[in-house]
Amino acid sequence: MNSEKWFEKYIPSENKKENIRNLKRESRKEIERRKNSRKSENAAPEAKSGNAKFRTSINAQTVIRTELFSSAGIPEDSRNVIENFDRIIQGIRPLNSRQLQTLPEDIRRLSHQMTSEKASRRLGYMNESTQLSAYIRYFTWWNLVRHSRLFSCLPAENFPQKDNAVCIDLGSGPLTVVTALWLARPELRNRRLTWYCLDVSQNSLSLGEDVYLSVASKTPPSDAAAEPHWKIIKVKGSFGTFIRQKADFITCANMFNELDQSGDMPPEFQTKKYFDVLKNYSLPETRFLLIEPGVPKAARTLCLLRERFIKSGFSVRNPCPHHGDCPMNGFKAYTGSSNKWCNFAFSTEDAPKRLQKLSSSAKLPKDRAVLSFITAVPENSEEADDGILKARITSDGFRLPGNRTGFYACTENGLAVIENESGQELKSGDFIGVKLKKPAEKLPADIKTGFRKIVI
Repeated sequence: MNSEKWFEKYIPSENKKENIRNLKRESRKEIERRKNSRKSENAAPEAKSGNAKFRTSINAQTVIRTELFSSAGIPEDSRNVIENFDRIIQGIRPLNSRQLQTLPEDIRRLSHQMTSEKASRRLGYMNESTQLSAYIRYFTWWNLVRHSRLFSCLPAENFPQKDNAVCIDLGSGPLTVVTALWLARPELRNRRLTWYCLDVSQNSLSLGEDVYLSVASKTPPSDAAAEPHWKIIKVKGSFGTFIRQKADFITCANMFNELDQSGDMPPEFQTKKYFDVLKNYSLPETRFLLIEPGVPKAARTLCLLRERFIKSGFSVRNPCPHHGDCPMNGFKAYTGSSNKWCNFAFSTEDAPKRLQKLSSSAKLPKDRAVLSFITAVPENSEEADDGILKARITSDGFRLPGNRTGFYACTENGLAVIENESGQELKSGDFIGVKLKKPAEKLPADIKTGFRKIVI
């Protein structure tokens, strides 16, 4: 007779218990494996259909790419100056500990005057010592960061071409443009240039001259026979004040924005007067470099000036890749319409750390630096047609369906959507030249905007 008790068969032995545990583990693994398998089977066709649905065949090859805001072309000695600009200012116009403590508040207050309180701002506000110190320690420093990058990346044809050239900087303030050019274009340090610097604030001009001379002493010309600095002639006056010499090169930065803020007239009514004054300062072969904040009204003013330059026989080479109508003319954008305006931006993550800290302390943090600009040179000869479509990237990257990246770009055929299938690094302001695999008019249209799609 079997000695096993009838109930023992229902009590698992240790071996039986272990077997059951193993079976449960195997079952869980099998369930998980089947689940993953089903996911994989379901996902694969989805991914394939997604690629087929969204991806467009590459229809262009990039043969040219130049950046607009790279710092790589700025010489090392100039980078040191920009990094330590606050210490240079402290050596020229020192602030005591109490003044340094209140500096962020002074900067914030000045920023409000220059924006939301502009209607009540005095014309000669830059003559006041506290405001001038705040301006040069914050706004001038940021403008040096912006302008030195831009100037170092622009082609040499946009700058003075000869020795003994006469230059005019309109609305010069503390000579920010002059200083940025010295820092960004070391080849110009070897030339004898005479600068007429025009501004309504004598104090700003005087401080700016001291700053420029200090910077020039730290970044001497490479030619030992060259003059140690350019000749500076300060002219106190407003835009239109008589200057006794005509200029080979004319610059201004943020001046038209200030003029537009001081009046209620739209840019369409002001621009003819602006252009006539610029022409009065110039020669037939004068080169122009005009820079403004990347805000709609200032960008609109530059667009209207661009039209007048082109009609007068000049070639607006930058930022424009063509001489046709501007597709980002900002018409009525400054009143809140949806029109696009031409502006370019770069990240400030590698800006001087103490400048970023000062911005945060003033509660004016800046992640991006933005500007609008044009250059005009005195010939309107079209470049030879080499089969290359020229385009300027006019936006940051944006997400496209199918986990892809796109950019808006200005071309001679209007705005286009650049689909970056190849993963090239593209940034706002980049100039690219592409060889198309089919005529531009046969490129596919973007569903959302109707712009032609260039797939690289």
